[in-house]
Amino acid sequence: MGGDHAPDAVLRGCIEALPVMGDDVTLVLIGPQDRIEQYLKENNIDDDRLVIEHTTDAIAMDASPMEAVRNQKDSSIVRMSMLGSKKADVRCDAVISAGNTGACVAAGQMNMRRLPGVHRPGIAVTIPSFHGPVTLCDAGANPEPRATHLWQYGLMAEVYANKIHGVESPRVGVMNIGSEESKGSGLAKGAAELLRNSPGINFVGFVEGRDFFAGKADVIVTDGFLGNTLLKMAEGMAKSLFQAIATEIYEQDPQLALKFEPVVKTIYAKNDYHEHGGAPLLGVNGVMMIAHGSSEPRTIKNAILKTVEYVNGHINDAIVERLAQAERALQGEPA
Repeated sequence: MGGDHAPDAVLRGCIEALPVMGDDVTLVLIGPQDRIEQYLKENNIDDDRLVIEHTTDAIAMDASPMEAVRNQKDSSIVRMSMLGSKKADVRCDAVISAGNTGACVAAGQMNMRRLPGVHRPGIAVTIPSFHGPVTLCDAGANPEPRATHLWQYGLMAEVYANKIHGVESPRVGVMNIGSEESKGSGLAKGAAELLRNSPGINFVGFVEGRDFFAGKADVIVTDGFLGNTLLKMAEGMAKSLFQAIATEIYEQDPQLALKFEPVVKTIYAKNDYHEHGGAPLLGVNGVMMIAHGSSEPRTIKNAILKTVEYVNGHINDAIVERLAQAERALQGEPA
């Protein structure tokens, strides 16, 4: 039951998802049973699709991820990852958390393990733009990757963009300080070389920060440190920009502000991370969706719906097949 507003926001999001998630979907609520039961009773909710897995331990948002995962075996995040493990006697098809991101990544790798052929999992976030959704990977799971990790992020995120966002032949780019092939770090150049030589990929080369919202790429690959920085900057910039526009219009003409309010709200909704729910940890042997720490009920609801879509789309099977195909080509074997 992680997140800044848990457990109430998480529970409310689960309740809002019930009418739209499908009758064949069951939600396992991991947390203090008495508090969960009290909340459901107060809201007159009695649904067999809600099952409680009792625990009172939770990993703090500022806790050291690896240390917490090793020492807090009964925490909701660790219990969640165990339920998402292929080895669990009674397991879940997918897990979702708005808790400590580092702990989610650590627990996912430790307990759920990795898909066949995956070197390191990466977080794939959806960032809206005027030209359509952009999938950024990695957004914080692996701050010090190797070129082969970025190569796999590009391939996995390509599958995700195609299956979830419906992008045909997604354009894949590597974040860099310039678009020229001679510029950038060894990491960026190495990843670009691997992607350029991968079969069937629509590789567009290096992209710069200014290209992020310009429609140059559908998938942007980078290390977890830069990716997380870009994500937080984009969130803050969007919020600040909309506040500035709304304030300026109101100060110029209050009546004009009322007229444009529906338009501003519509545009803001398209750029609001709450609408996109969560971000998958691509590469784990299971499905883990990581939601924003400040998730609201609608964030959780949308994360649930996205997770159901991920599971039903058999995306992990497609990722394993895509990586194996690229690996064979890299070794000079027939695809």
